[in-house]
Amino acid sequence: MIPITISRVNQFDAARLDVEMSAMLKEQLVKVFSLMKPGLLFQYEPELDAFLEFLIWRFSIWVDKPTPGNALMNLRYRDERAAPIAGKEVRTGLEGPGLSVSQKILYCISTVGGQYLLSRLQSFSAFRRWGDSEQRPLARRAWGLVQHAEGLYRAVSFFNLLSFLYGGRYKTLVERILKARLVYGSPNMNRAVSFEYMNRQLVWNEFSEMLLLLLPLLNSSSVKKFLLPFSKDKSASSSGDEANCPICVSSPSIPFVALPCQHRYCYYCLRTRSAATSSYRCARCNEVVVAIQRHGSS
Repeated sequence: MIPITISRVNQFDAARLDVEMSAMLKEQLVKVFSLMKPGLLFQYEPELDAFLEFLIWRFSIWVDKPTPGNALMNLRYRDERAAPIAGKEVRTGLEGPGLSVSQKILYCISTVGGQYLLSRLQSFSAFRRWGDSEQRPLARRAWGLVQHAEGLYRAVSFFNLLSFLYGGRYKTLVERILKARLVYGSPNMNRAVSFEYMNRQLVWNEFSEMLLLLLPLLNSSSVKKFLLPFSKDKSASSSGDEANCPICVSSPSIPFVALPCQHRYCYYCLRTRSAATSSYRCARCNEVVVAIQRHGSS
């Protein structure tokens, strides 16, 4: 058999993409039930995760197609037990059949079913308080057994990870037990690296942070007043200039006048400016405002 080396980064990226794909599907599915009773979907979250994982397995591995992450990374599963060792059929070292039916079923049971059973067992044991049951030794013994089994699985998974980093084969324990190896789907496919999206995202993040920093410092009324001379309808703006509030440049909903100059303002605009500055000057004539009065009152 021709020795081949599959990029470990590609295999990790493919697994990460599959996880993000499941998260996206779950997010969209949760939105469907957003108008239902709050907390209804939370109690069925393990079933929802198992259902989404089963769908991904059903329409990818079961029909001899790569998962979305493997497809993006140009990877596929190969039955390492049936891979050709030598002969005319071996040219690139990537030849070999896909997973058998038994391997596919065991893969589904191990990943989808195993994760579901573990999640349900953890939630059930935590709800029943197996770890705090001093009066029920059987429950406490079961809790200890679950903890030891989980610790053993983590330890074996850690050693499998070290073996994968060294040899580049079998990223997970399930793949190692089933002899399901990830190999390249096409030997002539180049890895295209593009930083266009990353650059665009970085520019947009910096631009949005700059806007969030500057927006609180901007005064909307000052911006309107600055842009008013550049408006197209200059005749209408000049004729209605005296009727509008010089601060917010809009028709006063509660008109008040500044004394003694008698220029008209919005009550809120004039009141806030007068309260903020003891010697506030009129925005039209620059005269000191002594008092304010409702428009039309004597």
